[in-house]
Amino acid sequence: MTLMKSWVTGANSAETPFPLNNLPYGVFSTEGTEPRCGVAIGDMILDMAALETAGLIALAAGGVFHAPCWNGVMELGPDLWARLRARLTQMLAEGSEHRAAIAPYLVPQAEATLHMPLRVSEYTDFYAGRQHAQNMGAMLRGSPDLPANWLHIPVGYNGRASSVVVSGTDIRRPNGQTKAPDAEMPDFGPCKRLDIELEMGAIVGTPSAFGAPVTVDQADAMIFGYVLLNDWSARDIQSWEYQPLGPFQGKAFGTSISPWIVTTAALEPFRAPTPARERTLLPYLDSSIDGLFDIELEVSMQPAGADRATTLSRTNYNRMYYSAAEQLCHHASGGCGMNTGDLLGSGTISGPDKSEYGSLMELCWAGREPFTLDTGEVRTFIEDGDTLTLRGRAVGDGYQIGFGTCTGTILPAVKLPS
Repeated sequence: MTLMKSWVTGANSAETPFPLNNLPYGVFSTEGTEPRCGVAIGDMILDMAALETAGLIALAAGGVFHAPCWNGVMELGPDLWARLRARLTQMLAEGSEHRAAIAPYLVPQAEATLHMPLRVSEYTDFYAGRQHAQNMGAMLRGSPDLPANWLHIPVGYNGRASSVVVSGTDIRRPNGQTKAPDAEMPDFGPCKRLDIELEMGAIVGTPSAFGAPVTVDQADAMIFGYVLLNDWSARDIQSWEYQPLGPFQGKAFGTSISPWIVTTAALEPFRAPTPARERTLLPYLDSSIDGLFDIELEVSMQPAGADRATTLSRTNYNRMYYSAAEQLCHHASGGCGMNTGDLLGSGTISGPDKSEYGSLMELCWAGREPFTLDTGEVRTFIEDGDTLTLRGRAVGDGYQIGFGTCTGTILPAVKLPS
């Protein structure tokens, strides 16, 4: 597919992340106004609430776009999702007869504040990047061999929806219980090994009934769209607590997502196959469609006061072993009901080369190999004041599909009472 031209001139550049081909969904406010639904187009935001009030667009009786989230639209289902996208494309396309009516409802992105684009119902994080899993095994267990179940099921854990925040939200360094290898007793205090995990997040739009499994193909159709996701990780807290039940406080303090939901429909031209399976998956995980997407990803770090950021890693979502649809299918396979607004983290996305590692744990090899930033500063894990940024884009013929940035700055831990 090539670039689709729009009468919104900023949408016609090969450099914009928000061409007419994209039309991602977000929530925004301007000075003195309440958060409401908007659609990114070029360097502008189409005010969907204002369009609804003016009678220029209607999806449901009573309206859905004045809400500070897209959950109401998700609940309407795939047929109405498709109708909305078609209508927006028609209104914003070059030569559209609707230009004069629509133009007054465009707001410059530079004048807007972005908010959480959805109300997260529940959050599940997976561990579905093979290179990352092998790297973690090599560092922590002395062997890259995968756990016995890893090639058969998408391994995951249930996280905290209350800790999911939009890009630009500062993250407080967590306090927690840790134990040094040579200590007799654990200690409580600020995390010393604070990390990121470069992930994609899939957003469930269509719910499934309690007790009713879904196929992989059905799961794919249930996914409303995708965001960039940074699953901040306290490695030292996690290493003490995770056996035998897995992540808890080491993952509960913050998960950042990008502000724009890129719809599955916008990503259709970029579908990519899952890798050849070393072990044949059980039949319930069979699929007739390619479940991954060709999305270029990168991570950068900028220390407090620095005049530039350092790119730490570049990789691609197509490196994953399990797709979001396979993860969603497995999640529901035992009868777990899935909700509108559920968020599924892909797991850390890493490639075979060090330049593609999606966590600092891998980049510094558990602290044994410090790395130097472009500013000359040396790091293993994140220090207070550091800003970490994730970016992602799918590149087409003369255009790109972007997500906006996923950024967070680390603040010092809360001081403990003496």
